[in-house]
Amino acid sequence: MLSVKLWPPSHSTRLMLVERMTKNLTTPSIFSRKYGLLSTKEAEKDATKIEELAFAVADQHYKKEPDGDGSSAVQVYAKESSRLMLEVIKRGPTVKDEEVADKISIHENVFDISGGRRAFIDAEEAEDILKPLREPGNSCTKICFSNRSFGMDAANVAAPILSSIKQQLTEVDLSDFVAGRPESEALEVMDLFSSALEGCQLRYLNLSNNALGEKGIRAFGALLKSQNNLEELYLINDGISEEAARAVSELVPSTEKLKVLQFHNNMTGDEGAYAISEIVKRSHALEDFRCSSTRVGVDGGVALAEALKTCTHLRKLDLRDNMFGVEAGVALSKSLSLFAGLTEIYVSYLNLEDDGAEALANVLKESAPSLEVLEMAGNDITAKGAVSLAACIASKPLLTKLNLAENELKDEGAILIGKALAEGHGQLNEVDMSANSVRRAGARLLAQVVVKIPGFELLNINGNFISDEGIDEVKELFKSSPEKLGPLDENDPEGEDYDDEDQDQDQDEDEENAEDGNELDSKLKDLKIEEGE
Repeated sequence: MLSVKLWPPSHSTRLMLVERMTKNLTTPSIFSRKYGLLSTKEAEKDATKIEELAFAVADQHYKKEPDGDGSSAVQVYAKESSRLMLEVIKRGPTVKDEEVADKISIHENVFDISGGRRAFIDAEEAEDILKPLREPGNSCTKICFSNRSFGMDAANVAAPILSSIKQQLTEVDLSDFVAGRPESEALEVMDLFSSALEGCQLRYLNLSNNALGEKGIRAFGALLKSQNNLEELYLINDGISEEAARAVSELVPSTEKLKVLQFHNNMTGDEGAYAISEIVKRSHALEDFRCSSTRVGVDGGVALAEALKTCTHLRKLDLRDNMFGVEAGVALSKSLSLFAGLTEIYVSYLNLEDDGAEALANVLKESAPSLEVLEMAGNDITAKGAVSLAACIASKPLLTKLNLAENELKDEGAILIGKALAEGHGQLNEVDMSANSVRRAGARLLAQVVVKIPGFELLNINGNFISDEGIDEVKELFKSSPEKLGPLDENDPEGEDYDDEDQDQDQDEDEENAEDGNELDSKLKDLKIEEGE
């Protein structure tokens, strides 16, 4: 019977844990009432550091006491993350109120109350903080209420003020502005703000990090329906389900001027992707589209790919961390040829495999002459797919960032990619080829190529099978600029590579063990902050 390997966790799983810890660290609780609540920015920084430290401890445990499937390492990983989170919570925010000269930022035409400690705001404080907006002749056209949680008492103060200045507003940021409120109160607050702002003509609207769901989207219905000039709409981490996506499509009637549309970290799924596709079809001016980490599968991916054909002005496309598969990847490739101005494409963790990656690379080679960022990590791409990728990369002289981490390129693929970067890539500053089963020859060639580029900043070849001699050679090449070489602490010089027959068998085993990630995810998803004895 085949065993399920739980360690090490994939890059996407590690990112998932950082997101969950960030949410824990920014959610009001019994701890935050005692020690203070972290801002989203500070929590993200702390969560990233916690994950790195917890991973290092768990990885060391696994190396010293390998238990086959790595389950004990996962337990260490979770416990250490929980312990470190509690330390951060008890430490409290590092940016104290007294360190912030003024929680209100007013400069030029911007009014921003998001500075300082994340906290609830009551009616009295709302009266005080929002006083500048009452002054005759104030010229604010952009407001940001993010990072402060409004209840009904504070909302009742804010609503008439917003209503009085709504005709001059062009940008409104209401992200993360009802944190910790009961759902019923949060919905009332959203409805009140929506009514107060109804009819304003915005170019920018950010409703991210509010756990909106369909009810929340509809609570903002009055505001959304009245928008005819919207250029940027952000609905990130909002619980955008199938029903919520349909509500967005229904309530945003005018998208002719929409240039930026972002749905990151939602639970949209295929059915929701169909609704988003309808919005995209109507958004002919779209330049920046993000639909990453939204649980979209093959059918939804195909629908999005078809819809994007109307967006010939697209410059940035981010579809990372979905379940597209080869079919959706091929469908997307048929749209790429229309994006002549594309400068950034993020298609990592889409299960593209060689066929999907080759389809995208072949089209990109003939289009997008100004491409600057190419990310295709975690797609099971082998040396076979590297042939097309290398040809594509060779045709992109303006490339600044290349991320092909967590594939199966091995030495053959790494050498092909390295040779493709060898000439005419003077703008390149970052290459990530970590976790690709690369050995000494591939690592050496990559290092020899990038170290010669004057403005190059970082080469990541960690998590590979580079021999000790190979590590020494790479470090020698970077001896005059060691900061440009990423860490190599996860490299395994004794790692076993596979021949073709072994690789085929390994792929069969991977299919039989398709539940690996789900099992690991289940061990980490309920990570909570627990007070120790």
